Amino acid sequence: MSLVDSNVSFTPRSWLPLSLRDLLLGIEAGKSFTCQARPAGEKEWGIIKVSAMTWGTFDELENKAIPTGKQFDSTKEIRSGDILLSRSNTAELVGATVLVGHCRSHLLLSDKSMRLLYPTALSARWLQRALAAPQVRSQISKMANGTSDSMRNVSQQNVFAIKLSIPPRNEQERIADALDELLSDLDAGLEALKSAQAKLELYRASVLKAAVQGDLTAEWRKSHLKVEPASVLLQCILKERRRHWEEEQLRKFKENNKTPPANWKARYREPVAPDTSNLPSLPDAWCWATIDQCSHLLQYGTSSKTTDNASGIPVLRMGNLASTGHLKLNDLKYLPRTHDEFPSLLLEERDLLFNRTNSAELVGKTALYTGSPTPCSFASYLIRITLSPYVAPSLVLIALNGTMGRQWMKRVMNQTVGQANVNGTKLASFAFPLPPKAEQEVVVEAVDEQVSIVDYLNRGLATRKEEAFILRQSILRHAFTGQLVPQDQNDEPVSELLKRIAVERETRAKAAGAKSNPHKSAGRRKQKPPK
Repeated sequence: MSLVDSNVSFTPRSWLPLSLRDLLLGIEAGKSFTCQARPAGEKEWGIIKVSAMTWGTFDELENKAIPTGKQFDSTKEIRSGDILLSRSNTAELVGATVLVGHCRSHLLLSDKSMRLLYPTALSARWLQRALAAPQVRSQISKMANGTSDSMRNVSQQNVFAIKLSIPPRNEQERIADALDELLSDLDAGLEALKSAQAKLELYRASVLKAAVQGDLTAEWRKSHLKVEPASVLLQCILKERRRHWEEEQLRKFKENNKTPPANWKARYREPVAPDTSNLPSLPDAWCWATIDQCSHLLQYGTSSKTTDNASGIPVLRMGNLASTGHLKLNDLKYLPRTHDEFPSLLLEERDLLFNRTNSAELVGKTALYTGSPTPCSFASYLIRITLSPYVAPSLVLIALNGTMGRQWMKRVMNQTVGQANVNGTKLASFAFPLPPKAEQEVVVEAVDEQVSIVDYLNRGLATRKEEAFILRQSILRHAFTGQLVPQDQNDEPVSELLKRIAVERETRAKAAGAKSNPHKSAGRRKQKPPK
């Protein structure tokens, strides 16, 4: 019977159900090494990163360098022919295995990875593929600890406990050959899909760049020469900003039953103006403005612990922000409706949400809250931007998520191990091109028109990728339930395979014992036979 997958009822009689403990000679854990952020060069020693081990693909360039002169255990070096398993990774990749081909670099096994010591009696290609089959993935998913929002882990004991159905050695090779052929075609198709997606993202970036440079509305300006310039609009924005501040102060005085003190209006803080000395020129009638000048509020979200209780108010987190500027609402957390930070932390339609802490690639991604779900709040790794009604939120969104915003964030972010941060003070100083009010909506509409095409094509590619994933799982499921290649009654039975594994295990144990006690071993060799 199948060990895991309820969709498959039988495996061939010639196969034997065993655990990895029955098959492996051992598991070697990696170690934690002091390393540098830069990749190791050809002649340097490096440590492999978890990102180097995705399904079946080993990328030796995904590594960090070990500082020259540092002591390390060279027995942890990764070698060609190794089967490596990702011990600590995301929910999708924890337990991912790779078979290392020709490894040209001096790389060490990290503490987030394991080396599976397999016997020569087993087909390495078959074993690596078997560990990627749905039957095994289901087991690893249940074994791994941690949450879906963080790194998950599997222990050596978990890996030893994985159950497989073992075919004869010759059948293992036939399965591996068939999978190599089928999955290589599938992988080629996936690479083509990924290439198409990458080209679409480049096109999206070029559209956003053209928008903030004024290229998308160049023809519109030719027929609208008498529009009010943005410099005049900016003065209106600044006046409205001050008026809003004064109204808010008066509201607070009234709420606290206080009389406004003399000269209270002098407490108003003038916003940060843009430093245009190194900024490019803009179309006529455009001007540079900062988020500080054009916003009423920059506010950090809640750090209170959320739950899965959907009767509360949803709290958007950094994972809910897509890099395209949209919100993803399929994984929400909640706070009680009576939470003491409400209503001050409830979002309003037109608010932007800026991701202030994330990886260097994702920090700063920004999304627009369009009023749904309502009511709704946001978490502490996000900053709410409430803009002046004279500024289209999508315009600032385009600037932050485009090339201009990404380049700015690289310059201003603070980086620590694995994380980058852009705080509210730096965000306030971000300068973006401000078109006249009439042109703002034209810019946004032009971007929406172009990007909607990109999104439509991306959805189609995503569907094709999902279909490819389903097909891969079906192929693997059939392969490891005996339905991909025929059985041959002339194959050596699995019982003989197990005998050879037992001999190899015993030989390895004796060699390890002799190595650990060389004096005793040498003494045995020198002993003379009795007369």
